[in-house]
Amino acid sequence: MIVRPLPPDLGWDSYLDLTLRSFGPSDEARLRATIEPAMAAGRCLGAFDGDRLVGSALYHDLRQWWHGRPVPMAGVGGVQVAPEYRGQGVGRAVMTVLAQLMTERGYPLSALYPATMTIYRSLGWEIAGHLHEAVLPARALSAMPRPDAKAAAGIRRPGPDDAAEVLEIIGRAHAGARDCGPISWDEATMRRWLTRPGRYADSDRYAYLAPDGFLGYRWQRGHDEVFVDRVVAASAATTQALWAVAASNSSVAQTVRAQVGPSDPLWWMLREQDANIAERMSWMLRLLDASAAIAARGFPAVDLAVPLQITDDLLAANSGRWELTVRAGAGRLSRYRTKPAASPAVPASPGGRTPLALSARGLAALYAGTPVATLRRAGLADGGSPDADAALDGAFAATPYMLDAF
Repeated sequence: MIVRPLPPDLGWDSYLDLTLRSFGPSDEARLRATIEPAMAAGRCLGAFDGDRLVGSALYHDLRQWWHGRPVPMAGVGGVQVAPEYRGQGVGRAVMTVLAQLMTERGYPLSALYPATMTIYRSLGWEIAGHLHEAVLPARALSAMPRPDAKAAAGIRRPGPDDAAEVLEIIGRAHAGARDCGPISWDEATMRRWLTRPGRYADSDRYAYLAPDGFLGYRWQRGHDEVFVDRVVAASAATTQALWAVAASNSSVAQTVRAQVGPSDPLWWMLREQDANIAERMSWMLRLLDASAAIAARGFPAVDLAVPLQITDDLLAANSGRWELTVRAGAGRLSRYRTKPAASPAVPASPGGRTPLALSARGLAALYAGTPVATLRRAGLADGGSPDADAALDGAFAATPYMLDAF
């Protein structure tokens, strides 16, 4: 079996056949609009048995916000194996090569939504956050505070030429909120979404843009349900005004479903406890380049220096003894040299400090804000000290979420 990039001239029928047999019926037009750019950019790999396509995987060029700073992130998708080849190592082979490709192309992070977690955990990905879908009666939105007239007047419908502005406004809102987990797409993808047929430009999908906010929603189940993809805004006035646009459909729709984070203003704007989490999808994170990932992430105003011992069986460059420092909102992971220790599994670092030992999974979970005590009890961390644990918890504290599936 050979794993290699899928060229655009491979033959769409082969890829579509593999997708339909792996995941079932799919919207071919939407699938093609997503896959062909990845093929053209060399971001899609195929596993071949002779000249037969038996598996594939790709990544999206994304930015993920961590404490208000955008970090380049490779979003893995389209991981599929022909049914008759499953259980033979095809998925592991293609994901191993994909991880190396993403690292070589300079991505510090990778994230994915797992159909099964076993294979991804064995390769260093770990649960980091969730995509939440809230459900509430449409009447609950119409009961929210009425928006400021000036803010409402500033809302307009964007087109493809507004793609860069849409991304800048969404990014500014995530940065100001010091969000952890949401992603930003590239400008070409946003332009495609704002052009018919696209994610927000279809006949049943709509987008609205304000000077400091964005709303995307669509109709579902005929006219019975409105699905809010996102409401992202930097100010209270714009948040209220955009939700009011969605709420204007409450005279027709009976139900609203919305993708919202756990700290979304919606929870505090509703008058009653009308919203419930109807669905929660977990997503997994991996550090491809540990040093670059730490340097790119935002941190709170803490001051720490903690030794780490990282073991990464897939990407060996991440393995070894490191010193993690955080100063003035910036992090750094630096190597230091020591004489080989005689015995313990977690040897002491200079100054007598015992490093916190982490696997690739443990490092990913720490990066995403999982408390060190949780990592210890899950068998993902060892060594260190109580003082270092408390410092790390303060530096990485987060409740990561996403508003996009890919």
